Amino acid sequence: MSEAPPAGVLTVDLDAIVRNFRLLAERVLPVDCAAVVKADAYGLGLAEVAPALARAECRSFFVAQLAEGVALRKILRRAKSNATIYVLGGLMENERALFEANALVPCLNDLGQLEHWATFCRARGQPLPCALQIDTGMNRLGFPAADLDRLAAEPKRLVGVDLCLILSHLACSDEADHPMNRRQLGRFRAALDRLPHCRASLAASSGMFLGREFLFNTVRAGVALYGGNPTPNAPNPMEQVVQLQGKILQVRDVDRGETVGYGATHRFTRPCRIATVGVGYADGFLRSLSNRGSAAIGGVTAPIVGRVSMDLLTLDVSAAPPELVRPGAMVELIGPNRGIDDVAAEAGTIPYEILTALGPRYERRYTGGAASSE
Repeated sequence: MSEAPPAGVLTVDLDAIVRNFRLLAERVLPVDCAAVVKADAYGLGLAEVAPALARAECRSFFVAQLAEGVALRKILRRAKSNATIYVLGGLMENERALFEANALVPCLNDLGQLEHWATFCRARGQPLPCALQIDTGMNRLGFPAADLDRLAAEPKRLVGVDLCLILSHLACSDEADHPMNRRQLGRFRAALDRLPHCRASLAASSGMFLGREFLFNTVRAGVALYGGNPTPNAPNPMEQVVQLQGKILQVRDVDRGETVGYGATHRFTRPCRIATVGVGYADGFLRSLSNRGSAAIGGVTAPIVGRVSMDLLTLDVSAAPPELVRPGAMVELIGPNRGIDDVAAEAGTIPYEILTALGPRYERRYTGGAASSE
């Protein structure tokens, strides 16, 4: 029995991801460009994205959680890559053996985590790599000021570990003129002056565009790899990576004064033609796009009318080419005419959420990514 046709198709261009990586890597030379592949490579598929980046000579990866690091190490071993994998979420005492077995580098976030790792290394009789994450003002993860003071005063706490990176994270890098950027840069430099000489990393995607003083030794390319604009309020230098299509299930004509969808939140002021598409918030197409998002059909914008429901959304297709508006035809929800930043703006959110929300019901298609791609 043949497989049922999907109501939505998500296409990921692996070659575009590679080209974005190379563009960023060339921009920051001779600084190392690492790839952030947390959250299943921002929802696009770790098993497909990571090998393509490894073939493009990416030698450092960042993930958020230990389980992601374990999965990534298996993927990279199959791809014959021994790239370094950093785990941003830190280290719990009962996780130390898993870090060692999978050659993962914990980003230690306080003195307690450092002590756990140093004790483990000393028991093994060999220094194992680790990174120190320094809080420079974001107040999420990282050594707080008091812990940094103690470590600077007692450097022997680092005996037994192989400190390979010191990093921090910018809170406002997507706002180039925000004073927080310079404040954090100053705090990071001050922290580096108090710690053993080591490779350093401060900039993620947007931080790469703030100036070379933000680059240090390693940058962490995240949403920019996947087509998000790292320079808001300026043209996007990155290629679009994702195309999302939804299938039209039904087309109907409605009269002036009729409503559509739950809550009757849209009332037609003129006769219209509407198309019901088999994609909804269960697929990660956000409910906040109700009555404000849109799709593209033959290059023509078709606004979403009514609420986005769990499995369906409705479009006003009155202006679309009639031959393209029929049951079974596909409409563009994300793609050349509707980038992820456009969709995020309509949804009142950020492109990170648009990507990571993309659900499992889509048929996923990958293009490019072959070992010979350039």
